[in-house]
Amino acid sequence: MAAERLNYQHLLYFWTVAKAGGVGAAARRLHLAQHTVSGQLRALEQSLGARLFEREGRRLRLTALGQRVFEHADEIFALGDDIVRLTQAAASGQDAAVRERLVVGCADVLPKLLAFQLLEPALACASELQLVVRQDRFDRLLAELALHNLDLVLADAPVPPNLGVRAFNHRLGDSAVAVFAAPARAAALRRDFPASLDRAAMVLPSEHTALRAGFHAWCEARGLRPHVVAEFDDSALLKAFARADVGALVAPAVTQAELSRTWTLDWVGDCEALRAECFAITLERRLRHPAVVAICGAARSRLAPGDPRNDR
Repeated sequence: MAAERLNYQHLLYFWTVAKAGGVGAAARRLHLAQHTVSGQLRALEQSLGARLFEREGRRLRLTALGQRVFEHADEIFALGDDIVRLTQAAASGQDAAVRERLVVGCADVLPKLLAFQLLEPALACASELQLVVRQDRFDRLLAELALHNLDLVLADAPVPPNLGVRAFNHRLGDSAVAVFAAPARAAALRRDFPASLDRAAMVLPSEHTALRAGFHAWCEARGLRPHVVAEFDDSALLKAFARADVGALVAPAVTQAELSRTWTLDWVGDCEALRAECFAITLERRLRHPAVVAICGAARSRLAPGDPRNDR
């Protein structure tokens, strides 16, 4: 029969074993003998009436139930860390907000204008917040997130199921996708859009991006074959080439005001039925950090599907 009350010391040993990848590594972190840690694991499983690990050769692997228990334990001990920080700040006579720090990873394929719009609410929610933003490839950011070096990853796609990173995808919403170009080119392309895109010069994001793949499929379905003059990992450089009238570009319609104001690019037309998605990826199922909650709340309002052009 399962225990009515949970032994949190046993849960701590289980959580440490799961994070460390084995009993030996966990024992070293806890400064305990291996047989002590193994005994506590068995006691937890007996009290719960369920297996949390299964052995694969010399390794331990979480069962499906063990994975769910680990996710809850991760949140429990993260809350414990918050309590410690809160009391330390109070003891030193400082407001806890003074120590607040948010480290965000932005996938390099995410348009910088969109990233700015997503991050701006974080600064508004706490005047003393220190925001640290790191840009890198999506897979590298997920590795940093798994190591707890990041609080949040913003990306245009969810975590791939085969990547092996235990993380939660929080879908923020999507935006209509549109084509933009320097004024003269935009006026010419607008006359017979989207047929005008066939053989039209374009500067596009790299092939590994969700936006590029979606736009390619959209063109294929309509028999359009734009001439890709250049492709870029860096979205700012891509916009600089579009402003120099090297070619048209495709971007989330929600960024139109900034594209017009900063890059003098005009709207050509919407890519009907094509949407650009945005995700916040964290290690926690329930969002707790006030700045992360602010980012996600504002994004869901901004990117909520209503006007197909997202009030561009």
